[in-house]
Amino acid sequence: MRRIDRAVADYTALRERLLPATDEFVELVTGIIDDAGINYLSVTGRTKSVGSFAAKVRGVLTADSSADPLRAVTDQVGVRVITYVQRDIDAVAGLLAEQLTVLDDRDLGEETAAAGRFGYASRHLLVSRADGEPTAYDPQFCASVQLRTVLQHAWAEFEHDIRYKGTVPPEQVPDLDRRFTLAAGLIELADREFQAIRDRLQAGLGDSSVDAGDALDPRISAQELATFLAGRYSSAGWSRTEHYAWISGLLLELGIASLDELSATLRDVDSAAVTAAMGYRYPPGAVRRLDDDLLARFGDAYVGLHGNAHRREALEARRTHLPG
Repeated sequence: MRRIDRAVADYTALRERLLPATDEFVELVTGIIDDAGINYLSVTGRTKSVGSFAAKVRGVLTADSSADPLRAVTDQVGVRVITYVQRDIDAVAGLLAEQLTVLDDRDLGEETAAAGRFGYASRHLLVSRADGEPTAYDPQFCASVQLRTVLQHAWAEFEHDIRYKGTVPPEQVPDLDRRFTLAAGLIELADREFQAIRDRLQAGLGDSSVDAGDALDPRISAQELATFLAGRYSSAGWSRTEHYAWISGLLLELGIASLDELSATLRDVDSAAVTAAMGYRYPPGAVRRLDDDLLARFGDAYVGLHGNAHRREALEARRTHLPG
């Protein structure tokens, strides 16, 4: 009991330093995913509450009385990424592995499936942004990143809310378990169908007609651009809606205000070679593919655009991968 009290006191003192670390991790993860053009619903973060830490450390010390509580509880800083489909979870996990040091990677959905069951599905990465090659958990430089689809998140939140409020009569527990298992199976099926729907739509976008957008806005509309990029980069994933509008603004800075002009601009760019040169360990989204092609085509002029002022260093780093 004394060790638990001491651990909680230590964490209470440490927590004030973890609050800004949490904000930094949310900004870091959001920036990494945005830069790659991967589609997602939300990126949020939380610093573990003192009460939650106390409950968890009690279990840790019960299981191993010699454990260091501040090192054993590895989700003191937590980040949650919610995507639309499973394939984007895999892409985000690969992306974070490229940019950060991964100390642990558990796919709880795969573990549940390997046991022949349906249930909780979530991928948990323990990542570090410390310099060098860290191999141990440090609460000020590490975060637990939870990756879920929208449907997986809905199931997990509802299941947690029901089970942990302790309001279910014991005689109803078996039926409740059965119903949650049934719901988990349906959600897994729905996730697959959502992926199939997105793949089907994406495959057909290149031949679809689209609304020309606002006649008073000189930019290529986000919808027009999404359709064009789906045809040019057929193997790329969708990007966030606002990213199409963002890069359309960059195109306007380059004097490109129509799809015909964009097509002519990219005609001599070997997009496959550009992507290969970048050496991605994850499938870059459509907007990222266009971003790379424009970087290859315009070089300094692209880096120097006003809309790229906040990321010139990152663009210069990416440019070093491109052939002469």
